[in-house]
Amino acid sequence: MNKTPYKPILILLTFLAVFWLLASSHFCAWGAENPSPSPTPTPSAAYIEPDYLKSPMKTIGVIGGVSWVSSLEYYRLLNEMAMDRLGGLHSAKILMFSIEFGEFSKQERLAAKGNWEPLRNTMLDAADRLKRGGADFVIICSNTMNSTADLIEEKIKIPVLRIYDAVGSAVQKKGLKTVALLGTAYTMEQPFYRDCLEKKYGLKVVTPNAEERAYINKVIFDELCAGKFFHRSKKRYIAIINRLVKEEGAQGVILGCTEIPLLVKQKDVTIPVFDSTQIHAQAAFDYALDK
Repeated sequence: MNKTPYKPILILLTFLAVFWLLASSHFCAWGAENPSPSPTPTPSAAYIEPDYLKSPMKTIGVIGGVSWVSSLEYYRLLNEMAMDRLGGLHSAKILMFSIEFGEFSKQERLAAKGNWEPLRNTMLDAADRLKRGGADFVIICSNTMNSTADLIEEKIKIPVLRIYDAVGSAVQKKGLKTVALLGTAYTMEQPFYRDCLEKKYGLKVVTPNAEERAYINKVIFDELCAGKFFHRSKKRYIAIINRLVKEEGAQGVILGCTEIPLLVKQKDVTIPVFDSTQIHAQAAFDYALDK
């Protein structure tokens, strides 16, 4: 019987395997006792602040989405103001959080029944996101939700530029004493807006009657917040303003809902119109430039 020719090869392979195992264990033990020095870290490149962060303009934190229709106007106005004031391709430094209005409208209905917690939590969350994102101050793109400004400042510790302060200052500078206020039912009926205008700016505020308030509120939520603008609604709004001029002595009218200026314009009435969206955006831009 012939001897297998593979036996010498098997012996050689066995020898090499044993030698490799012994050598590996030796070097592992030596490496544990004599660790290699860690390589000297290469210094990372120094952080260079982008030029746009060096701009003296503050970052405007915008709580939008209530509704998105007027939030779009704020964004356009702020950027147009930056271009007009600074020239060239300049734009405003804006950080926006847009609230989902479908869910928010459910929270508004709960608030109307006395449960304010969900709505307030949404507003606080929006402001907190803007603060953590680097906003220097906050504006709320809704006259009604400016009612939460004190709460936001208290809980989130970020300045809020209030819309009713900006509007009150504008009316006062115009030299008017009696002004009509149109807005949501909440804005027209609750004291947060009226009290500021009367106590801080010395104005007399007149509002539509109950039936007119209900109509104005319905148009805001059923039409304007959905981006729908109908001539019949505009005609009725103008009639309400004209009645307030004739019967209540209104010398000017505050469009105290950020969607109403998309429906009613200065050319539609004979008294000065105070567009709360335009006025608020201008105040925010001026504040961002420390003017």
